[in-house]
Amino acid sequence: MPSPAASPTFADAARFWLKLGFVSFGGPAGQIAIMHREVVERRRWIGERDFTGALNFCMLLPGPEALQLAIYLGWKLHGLRGGLVAGLGFIGPAIVLLLGLSWLYARFGHLPAATGVLLGLKAAVLALVLQALLRIGRRALATPLHVGLAIAAFVALEVLGVPFPLIVLAAGAIGLAAAWRAPRVEGERSAQRPGAPLRIAVAGLLLWLLPLVAVAIALGPQSLWSRVYLFFSQAALVTFGGAYAVLGYATQHLVQDLGWLTAEQSVAGLALAETTPGPFVIVLQFMGFMAGWNQPGVLDATGSAVLAALLASWATFLPSFVFIFLGAPYVERVTRAPRLSAALAAVTAAVVGIIATLALLLARVVLLPEGWSGGVGWAALAIAATVWWTLERTKVELHWVLLAAALAGLAVQALGGA
Repeated sequence: MPSPAASPTFADAARFWLKLGFVSFGGPAGQIAIMHREVVERRRWIGERDFTGALNFCMLLPGPEALQLAIYLGWKLHGLRGGLVAGLGFIGPAIVLLLGLSWLYARFGHLPAATGVLLGLKAAVLALVLQALLRIGRRALATPLHVGLAIAAFVALEVLGVPFPLIVLAAGAIGLAAAWRAPRVEGERSAQRPGAPLRIAVAGLLLWLLPLVAVAIALGPQSLWSRVYLFFSQAALVTFGGAYAVLGYATQHLVQDLGWLTAEQSVAGLALAETTPGPFVIVLQFMGFMAGWNQPGVLDATGSAVLAALLASWATFLPSFVFIFLGAPYVERVTRAPRLSAALAAVTAAVVGIIATLALLLARVVLLPEGWSGGVGWAALAIAATVWWTLERTKVELHWVLLAAALAGLAVQALGGA
């Protein structure tokens, strides 16, 4: 392997991270592949061992692993300021772009052309979620214990209504108990300065509190916007297993329990999020936007929606920065801990059942838009099946597949199909 090249200047790295934010399509797997190709293979800013260790560490954390990996790599190159620039560059374009798309959907989503485009995109998202379910299931359900955890998680969430955080905690505790006799592994000592973790934790807490206090003073502690912020803060701490897991939880709670948005709107959000760069969990920003749009209260619809969307994004992404800045010096020690790995494996198994609840909801909305009495949406089924086949059997990039699905939905709408 060639030796690492000289570290980039801060300005060079900043330009790279911003560019990455505009081209990081393809979900976490595609985004991680882009970073590996550019940072390890092409530019040689980071060694293979450091990259792999960082990726394994990010997989242990709640939140979007691709964003956390970008923050870590930026931190590795230029410390705290490097991590901040890398993370903000990675998510900034997606935040701005999805804000625009959310407004267009809320304002014009009922028009026939928009309905047709969304028909194709929603069918494509159904195929993507089913693929993710099978892919994660093949990797995560390696033992009878893991299969049982997946089934139990599905029943607990879909049938019994057990809160998502309790499912995650229970699965982690079961995995930890199963590996309790595993030996402890000592890692290298951290180079972090004494007192640095406390300062980072305090700064993170203050950055989380400031929006909450400001909204509570201006609009009330029980206002929609305060509740939006608290809900997405909670969701950010239990997003183990990737975006699809937390989306099952968020959709159930926001649609079924709170009624802040409709199932149709949540599926449209998934479709729009797939068309933007950056982490797929950005869809939570769309959910916040629609909650504010549907219930503007004392604000106008646009102002309410934008405020709720930005609060949702802040609550969703802030923890990733804090986790990385706190944990980066301990990467090797954490990733070698067998007990922690066992707990994560159990959580990932439960996540398979949670994603299954999301797939079931999507199938109902996309394939049975009017319920069983309205019959199956055969056009949507055909688009979903074609997307599945294309992604499984060919090497066509995801953004081209989504474009074709959108055009197919537009054609169906123009021909009066369903």
